[in-house]
Amino acid sequence: MKRLSAFIIAILLQSSLFVLRGFAEDVTITVQAPTTIEAGDQFRVRFTISSQNVSNFNAPDFKGFEVIYGPATSRQSSIQIINGRSSQSSSITYTYVLLGSKPGTYTLNPATAEVGGKTVKSKPMKIHVTKLGQGAAAGAHQQTQSSSSSSSGRSSSNTSDNSNSISSNQLFMTATASRTNVFEQEAILVTYKLYTLVNLTQLDGKLPTLDGFQIQEIPLPRTKEFSLETYNGRNYHTVVWSQYVLFPQKTGKLTIPSVTFEGVVVQPNRSLDPIDAFFNGTSGMLELKKKIVTPALNIFVQPLPTKPEGYSSAVGKFSISSSINAKEVKTNDAITIKINVNGTGNMKLIGTPELAFPKDFETYDAKVTDNFNLTRAGLSGTKTFEYLAVPRHAGTYTIPAAKFVYFDTESKSYRTLTTEAYTVKVAKGKGNSAQAVSDFTNGKEDIEELNQDIRFIKTNNVTPKKQNFDFFTSWKYALCYVIPLIVFLVIVILGRKRINSLSDIAATRGKKANKIAQKRLKLADSLMKEGKQNEFYDEVLKTLYGYIADKLNLHQENLNKDNVQQELLSKDVPQDIIDQFITTLNDCEFARYAPGDSNANMENIYEKAISIISKIEENIKK
Repeated sequence: MKRLSAFIIAILLQSSLFVLRGFAEDVTITVQAPTTIEAGDQFRVRFTISSQNVSNFNAPDFKGFEVIYGPATSRQSSIQIINGRSSQSSSITYTYVLLGSKPGTYTLNPATAEVGGKTVKSKPMKIHVTKLGQGAAAGAHQQTQSSSSSSSGRSSSNTSDNSNSISSNQLFMTATASRTNVFEQEAILVTYKLYTLVNLTQLDGKLPTLDGFQIQEIPLPRTKEFSLETYNGRNYHTVVWSQYVLFPQKTGKLTIPSVTFEGVVVQPNRSLDPIDAFFNGTSGMLELKKKIVTPALNIFVQPLPTKPEGYSSAVGKFSISSSINAKEVKTNDAITIKINVNGTGNMKLIGTPELAFPKDFETYDAKVTDNFNLTRAGLSGTKTFEYLAVPRHAGTYTIPAAKFVYFDTESKSYRTLTTEAYTVKVAKGKGNSAQAVSDFTNGKEDIEELNQDIRFIKTNNVTPKKQNFDFFTSWKYALCYVIPLIVFLVIVILGRKRINSLSDIAATRGKKANKIAQKRLKLADSLMKEGKQNEFYDEVLKTLYGYIADKLNLHQENLNKDNVQQELLSKDVPQDIIDQFITTLNDCEFARYAPGDSNANMENIYEKAISIISKIEENIKK
């Protein structure tokens, strides 16, 4: 115990003497940083002061670099006793993590510190940032510079440290398109694939909304499973990070711009002593942020050949089939014909095939049911069109075949498919099928029951009674001329108004636009309450585009954000209302593919849709 006490006292005495002598020695600031890095790389800069008696430290402005982290402060002390003589050293280190984004040569200005009432400075240092892909970071080395408070205390040394430099050869992403020369509306698969040699723990990034494309993201597993792949003679851990199916809406050269992903890489902090890390409570791992920029892609979109009559706006590969519920019915019984379009392509934009019913049939708008999924080749599945008609008179009728014209991407030509023609025998019936029709029309007005005001004429003997007055000279006879004349004039006046109203199809369509939009929004509201996210956003988008198409008398399949904006401007709609409409479309498209979307967001978009339709309705007078 006596020897241990004496040893501790000796150490304390030697430490006190060293502290007293420390102010007489030169204090230096040493800078450690790589002299060459690659654009987009992160690196560390350390300022080490050979004393812990620092009252004020000022780092340089780091002009030309972005400060990602810092300063982190660490202290080091050591005591040596050799042959009865003791020596002690202490220092403090300030560490910054910087990002060099733009190529060029930059200068780190001197850092300053006050030690024992004196100001010391480091030497300036130049750092060269090379262009992305030149691999400069792999060969980067660190240069150490120092300065002291007196002219006789200068020293310098060179060390190497590549632990914080992640080059583009160690972590990158590729962007590929399934085809770069396509026709308008032809599906394109865009794939973003990750290649890494480092421990990547996080990656964020998404393809933005693109002008000229309709975008749908293919759902991929949230948990990524990497596989080993050889690329340019080197083995990488790879995974398909994201995939999108794009439908070009314009012709010409379209560009998919480069996408910037933000990654986080975890690396061992090799410059940190594990024992110091344990006692200082610091981590032995270092997190580095890395920006990954994918290459841009150019897509060349050819216009479709001259469109034939009856073209359905479909592009892809399709087949068609049809069915009828009954071929022998009675008057006022409902007939249902279903046409199924099967295949792969731009299923959402397929128009309704025209089915010509006989004139004695009362017809209704076709009910459309979508049953398709997003695949890497496009939208694949079935689109069903259900037609309802009610025969009013007995007889034998022929319902001709329906034609479906689409552009075949394999043969690069238009193809016409036809359904089966049906012969229907209609017998005279007593009742009606109003309830069945009401269910089909989903709340529309019931079918009007006709021919019920005609009654049978009496067939038994009737004895006429002789009138006591001369009818032809009475006022009743005069009314027989006056009343038909008045009725004729009323019919002429009302008929002209009706003809004028029907002749202006655009005006009629525009007046009904708001009413139709409100019905569609009611359906969207029910989908929202059922939590059907995809169906809800599809219905809202259809409502907004359908409203504009009806209000401005446009073809809905040709609508996009650009021509919608131009058409609204031509109707003197204020720019702020147009911006709100476009923003609502963008929010709806973005939310549709956002995973785990909340009901609150759906309610917000629903309210926006109602509001913007009301504002446009107020500004466009039909």
